[in-house]
Amino acid sequence: MSNAMKTTLAFVGIAAVAVSPALAHTGGVVTGFGAGVSHPVLGVDHLLAMVAVGLWSAAQPREKAWQAPVLFVLLLAAGAGLGLAAMPLPFVEPGILASIFGLAVLLVAGRRIPSTFALTVIGIFALLHGHAHGAEAAGAIGAYMAGFLITSAALHLTGYGVGRVLATTRHGLAASGLAVLTAGLVLAGG
Repeated sequence: MSNAMKTTLAFVGIAAVAVSPALAHTGGVVTGFGAGVSHPVLGVDHLLAMVAVGLWSAAQPREKAWQAPVLFVLLLAAGAGLGLAAMPLPFVEPGILASIFGLAVLLVAGRRIPSTFALTVIGIFALLHGHAHGAEAAGAIGAYMAGFLITSAALHLTGYGVGRVLATTRHGLAASGLAVLTAGLVLAGG
């Protein structure tokens, strides 16, 4: 398969995700392991952000590729704790949408943005995503949290795997950033 074909398929695949409705933060109550597993996949905003973190990790040196996914999952859990405790965080929903655009910029920029700065930004986004999920959780909270943390980590790994393939092309990871950006624009447009 040619490099142009790989890049095109990645762009189409990521952008196609955005045509389904965003279900992540409807204001409804979610409970149980099944809801935790499905919520990150069905919520386009969360899906895009998790995959983008994995894609960004694929652009990093292999010995540092684990940092963003681990940081994200840890701060996702911390943010969920804040949401469960009803501790307010400003700009949660706008920040979640901004995370898609911010992660797209990180992907397009590649290693031109210092990793310390990028990890800080990724950590802030993780807190916001976690807060929204924690604020919605009810009932079997432990099972719900386990489900959404496991699925989030799996989406990071998926993004990393796709990113390693895209890294074999000249502009593959940058194109994935443009795909995430396009999907974010569609999502923001409602």
